[in-house]
Amino acid sequence: MEIIKNIIWASKAALIAIVLIVCQSCQDFLERNPTTQISSPTFWKNQKDADLALAGVYSRLNVNTFNFEGVYSLDIMAGDANEGAQSLGASSTGSFAQGNMEAVSGGLLANIYNECYRGVASCNFFLANIDRVEMPEATRTIYKAEVQFLRALFYFNLVDFYGGVPLYTRPVTIEEATVQQSTREQVVQQVIADLDFAIANLPNTDYSARGHAVRGSALALKSRVLLFMSDWPGAAAAAKQVMDEGKFSLFNNFKTLFLAEGQNNNPEIMFSTRYLNPDNSSQQDIRLLWHGIWNPRAELRDAFECVDGLPINQSPLYDPTDWKKNRDPRLLETIRAFTDPAIKASGEVVPFAWNGISQTGLSPVKGGNVETLPIDYATRSEQDWVLLRYAEVLLNYAEALNESQGPVQQVYDAINQVRARPGVEMPPLPTGLTQSQMRDRIRNERRVEFAFEGMRYRDIRRWRTAETYINSLVEPGSNIRRVFDPSKHYLFPFPQSEIDINPNLIQNPGY
Repeated sequence: MEIIKNIIWASKAALIAIVLIVCQSCQDFLERNPTTQISSPTFWKNQKDADLALAGVYSRLNVNTFNFEGVYSLDIMAGDANEGAQSLGASSTGSFAQGNMEAVSGGLLANIYNECYRGVASCNFFLANIDRVEMPEATRTIYKAEVQFLRALFYFNLVDFYGGVPLYTRPVTIEEATVQQSTREQVVQQVIADLDFAIANLPNTDYSARGHAVRGSALALKSRVLLFMSDWPGAAAAAKQVMDEGKFSLFNNFKTLFLAEGQNNNPEIMFSTRYLNPDNSSQQDIRLLWHGIWNPRAELRDAFECVDGLPINQSPLYDPTDWKKNRDPRLLETIRAFTDPAIKASGEVVPFAWNGISQTGLSPVKGGNVETLPIDYATRSEQDWVLLRYAEVLLNYAEALNESQGPVQQVYDAINQVRARPGVEMPPLPTGLTQSQMRDRIRNERRVEFAFEGMRYRDIRRWRTAETYINSLVEPGSNIRRVFDPSKHYLFPFPQSEIDINPNLIQNPGY
């Protein structure tokens, strides 16, 4: 067990080397499924080789799909943010949000597909070779469980955004790669099988001390997957198992949950994309605090309640001339006025030097470290990007139980735990809610709790409310109305490059 704890991210050189060996970055799907790399007698021999290969698989998370870039882009798609003027012409997400989504579009629509399949290929290659390594069998089983958890994460993102996709559970030849997609249900069945193996074989410890998937990580992801499938009893059971085992809890500082200073040994973080300066860093602060390419919308700002627990259109505490006053404390840890200065821990007031003016008059806060100001292109960020956290487990449980049993006391207990977090301390929900009223409260709680974490777009699609909400939005300034076509936009198109090389792949409807 001690050797597992000592496995940390390899050095930059080792990571680059193993990634290039395990699964080279390339343009088409066939190249993303290597069949001959690391076949020499010099690799897959000892524990060190296994550790390097495992680090290479984990490094597949250090891409846009699993960090702030892809996540904030999804919140543009969800209607909680706009693409900033600075990024117009350089990014396509704002155009996608207006309904301009096609197979040749590239950008976010292709990145998720390509990056997740590269991850799948690395997982399959690892699983096909790990039995060649001389190592303790118990350790080998844990490594397999970690990689099957990662494969489940990659495939769940694929099925969430594209529906049924080609399903590969081993390295494939050129001939084997050109197959029609499996059904949505078949892909989810494989995801659940991988997660069940992970749940049975991963250590039942906290996550932060190891930085590798643990049993709770797999259970949390399973609850998300089953919620996606509207399997309410299953989603509730997976979440309840995490709650009962007691390895995770809510953190007492909502702000630093998303900053490096609060992420070591954090009891709420269940899985994340890891960064560590100087060799494994990101541009998170450059993009959030300098480029200003994500502009929160007023609709998100107005979703946060007043401190009396009432929405702003009902609370006597709401002051329309000062939207920050008497509001849920999470609001100002999520959004700031564009003209507000930053205040460092020392009390130093630092003005922002944005590259572009916010179209909405608002700027994001969550995940931005003001201690790095003033920022230039040498700024390196090391905040881990949180992918799974205990608050989601509680709200998954509340939603699943409310859908299957109605607003029983356990639903109130779970959601009120999130609201009562130290430093947030919002009042409990009023008693006597109907199932429909509780559903609305849970959905709004998810919106404000997980703002800018990539959850909202997933949620409004699985709730089938995207066509109503997104089509009600107009872009500030231009008054262009957003478009969400329910006949096509609940799924992304397969990238045209994949259709071109795989004649058996059937394009999603409408594209």
